[in-house]
Amino acid sequence: MSEQMSRLDDAEDLVVVERDGVIGIVKLNSPALRNAINRKMREELTVRLRALNEDPACRAIVLTGTGKHFSAGADLKGFNEDSISHCRSRLRNGPGPLLREMVTGPKPLIAAVEGYAYGAGMALAAACDYVVVSSDARFCCAFTRVALIPDLGLFFTLPQRVGAARAKRLILSADEVDAAEAEKVGLVDRVVEPGTALEAARAIAKQFSEGPPLATEFVKHAFSDGLEDYLRTEVDLQSVAMMSEDFREGIRSFYEKRRPVFIGR
Repeated sequence: MSEQMSRLDDAEDLVVVERDGVIGIVKLNSPALRNAINRKMREELTVRLRALNEDPACRAIVLTGTGKHFSAGADLKGFNEDSISHCRSRLRNGPGPLLREMVTGPKPLIAAVEGYAYGAGMALAAACDYVVVSSDARFCCAFTRVALIPDLGLFFTLPQRVGAARAKRLILSADEVDAAEAEKVGLVDRVVEPGTALEAARAIAKQFSEGPPLATEFVKHAFSDGLEDYLRTEVDLQSVAMMSEDFREGIRSFYEKRRPVFIGR
């Protein structure tokens, strides 16, 4: 049986953590919104991952979502109301700490994906060291659908998984990718039956947990070289994209359920 870790007093925790021996199970916890990611969830996730990364009793981490979906992406509410200075501040103090815990953190990180992994959800999965998905999982780099660029480190992590040319194509097309295609191109590592992704991820985490901790940390550190440059580029470009007329049109069309009409400014 899993032993639940201590949690914040707030009954509305957007990220919850359980322990299964030396494995930490981290769950995005907003199933009614398909685990859409807002600032509070991102900050909670950063805190939870940091605690596990700093815990010598934890040897591996699994990241998953409660309910039917891993994450449908960012919670877009209010994005088009940000000022340019607020955008820059929010981005500089936002995705960076989370990506550092995921990509450069010392513990092997395994994603267990059921259902949707769209936009920021896809970025979270791509930042993990091993990705297990159900056969009905769906991925989409949906950022350009609302005239944004990828963030949460996706410019860094996606080419590592699928190569630069395919990463560019996935980003620009914003096409949906099913589990079989995702495995074929290297976006994910293993496809399992629906409802069993977490179980399979636990098994992989157990295998990784038996490896040498120091060597594992060094391997992750070596593969993270260059991350900071990509994060700075994301901040500079995304903060401008968020203030564009095209982004506001993208948000309007999203809520009005119609095709956007972009004008290039």
